[in-house]
Amino acid sequence: MTESAAEAPAPAAASVFVTDHPADEDVALISAGLDDLNVRETGIDDRRPLAVLARDPESKRVVGGLSGRTSLGLLFVDLFYLPAGLRGAGLGSEILRQAEEEARRRGCRAGVLYTISFQAPAFYVARGWRVFGEVPCDPPGTSRVFLTKELYDATGDLG
Repeated sequence: MTESAAEAPAPAAASVFVTDHPADEDVALISAGLDDLNVRETGIDDRRPLAVLARDPESKRVVGGLSGRTSLGLLFVDLFYLPAGLRGAGLGSEILRQAEEEARRRGCRAGVLYTISFQAPAFYVARGWRVFGEVPCDPPGTSRVFLTKELYDATGDLG
C-alpha cells in the first residue's frame, strides 16, 4: 500500500524556494495533495480534466481550443485560444457550447473563468456568462475579468 501525497508525513522543516520552472512531478504532487484534501473533506471525487480541441482537417494537428477541468460541481475554463483566422465563424461558440454540455453531463451546476479585458469578455457575455468581478492588472487600464454561468436554470433544467 502506498501513501498518498496528503498522507505522507510532513518534514520537520522544509526550505522554501521560488521557481519559474517547476518540475511536472512537483506540480502533480501539489495537485494530488489538494485533490486528496478535497475528497476527504467533501466525500466527492469528481475532478476531471476537460478539453475541447479544434483540429486542422488536413494536417490533423490541434490548432486551438479550450482546456480546463470539472470539480465539485463546477466547470473551470483555464485556457481558450483560437488563431485569428478561425475566429468569427462560430467555431469558438461551438467549442464553448461543447465544454458546457460536457460539464452538464458531469453534473456541474455552473462554470467559472477569467479573461483579460483586451481578450474576449464580450464573447462570453454574449453567450450567457456574467461578469462578477474585475481586478486591475498591467498595462494600466487593463483588468482580469472574472465570469460565471449557471449551467442549470432555477428549476434545475439545463440552462
